[in-house]
Amino acid sequence: YARGWHCLGKSTSYGKEPVQLNYFGTRLVAFRGEENQLIVLDGFCPHMGADLSQGYVEGNSLRCSMHAWRWGQDGVCDDIPYAKKIPSKACIKSWPTLERNGLAFVYNDPEDNPPIPEQLPPVIEAYGSDDWSDWEVVLIPIHTNCRELVDNMADKAHFGPVHASAAMKFHNTFDRHIAVQSMEGMSPRLAGDSILKTCATYYGPAYMITEMSGEMNGIPVESKLLVSHIPITTESFDLRFGVMVKLFPGMSKADSDAMVKGYVELTQQAFFEDVAYWHTKKRVDNPLLCDGDGPIHRLRQWYNQFYVN
Repeated sequence: YARGWHCLGKSTSYGKEPVQLNYFGTRLVAFRGEENQLIVLDGFCPHMGADLSQGYVEGNSLRCSMHAWRWGQDGVCDDIPYAKKIPSKACIKSWPTLERNGLAFVYNDPEDNPPIPEQLPPVIEAYGSDDWSDWEVVLIPIHTNCRELVDNMADKAHFGPVHASAAMKFHNTFDRHIAVQSMEGMSPRLAGDSILKTCATYYGPAYMITEMSGEMNGIPVESKLLVSHIPITTESFDLRFGVMVKLFPGMSKADSDAMVKGYVELTQQAFFEDVAYWHTKKRVDNPLLCDGDGPIHRLRQWYNQFYVN
């Protein structure tokens, strides 16, 4: 599983009640402590294997409902009601978390190193502004390896057959933990008679933000797309696809809300066309490519940096 920040959805999805998460081939549990901070711990009690998401929150700790062992936000057991002494090995993993842009993140490192400071997801200044809508996020389970999703960054040739919007201009850059896809093309669905312009940026292995400018009913539309995945196993992942749209000046709130809702639905329709292929295609580690394809091999070299050999 890749080293880096992985999105857990909107921050508002997590509160005082424990939430079961099945990611990275294991079980996690997420909850908020008394300072409202997001806490993620290993999800099984090492005492007798109980599911900690069935427990309950006390302050910044989570008490197991089966034998009442209590686990602090640092993963250390801080109370066993019937024991005179807490075993020195009574500790579970506490996962690094982050909340930014209205989203919750967890950091995975197979070697348990701390997060790399320069790889933090950047702040989106538009989020929370009165000029922009909130995220509209959908969760889609996908039954294949998550590299199939990342390959899209360099897959220039699929835009015409899959989305009926062939790329007129297409360019990739790869720099440290950042990969960028810049594209211009015709898309009657998302840009009417004008040119659809997108700039998609992966910040690490699993979190992408796309800046998109298009058109709807003759009115220019600016939007931001979230494409984020988190692996369930090596052959399945949860895909979170989000859209936020710049509100339309001069419109009534009702009309603006309707335009935003309509554009979000059109964007989701376009993205779901990719999803249909991910559910059915085969993973190919050494694809047969031609001179019209994008830099698939270069993208995979970039992506490999997040994995341990």
